[in-house]
Amino acid sequence: MKIAFIPARGGSKGISQKNIKEFAGKPLIVHSIDYALDSQLINEVVVSTDDSLISKISTDAGGIVINRPAELATDTATTESAIEHYLSLSKTKPDIIVLLQSTSPLRPKGSLDNALDHFEKGGYDSLLSVCPTHRFYWRIKGDETTYAEYNYLNRPRRQDMKIEDRHYVENGSIYIFSREHFEKTGNRLGGKIGYVQWPEEYSVEIDSPLDFKFAELIYNDLNS
Repeated sequence: MKIAFIPARGGSKGISQKNIKEFAGKPLIVHSIDYALDSQLINEVVVSTDDSLISKISTDAGGIVINRPAELATDTATTESAIEHYLSLSKTKPDIIVLLQSTSPLRPKGSLDNALDHFEKGGYDSLLSVCPTHRFYWRIKGDETTYAEYNYLNRPRRQDMKIEDRHYVENGSIYIFSREHFEKTGNRLGGKIGYVQWPEEYSVEIDSPLDFKFAELIYNDLNS
């Protein structure tokens, strides 16, 4: 059994009611619900929320709602705690859990089934989606000490970067893990970790009003 799990608490400091704010013509969370429902491999789409309006919108879109306790919906509560809560209530335990974050709505069509197929064939304990980035990274320690994560004395052109020298960002769109792994570790990642790589335009995560506008522009461009 494979389930998609979408955490969606009501509180949001950066953007009010972010999970149900209209994004490209429908509430943001519905994009993740639809993405999961389009899969040929997902058995159930579960939404964990403490908010009645999110609950109604999610149910109308085809999700199964788990009412999350208030203590698991605070700013400091982890997504893992919401998954643990869901598993504690489930009569039929899933073998594989797909975590979809509604704040990362940019996903290639058909990519969920491709990722699940890769996860199972690779024998992974967990998997995540990543995107390449051509940015040059630095680390800062204290007020004066800086460390470049590339050879600035022989600065490469971005388009000439070798694959082994590239960095990749965790875009937050898909995490896949076995229930067995999660129950052992309490974490979405660990064990034998696999990945699926998507183009750089799928790397945007929504944390601010500017992110929201930027992600919507990219979404509309990708789907035009």
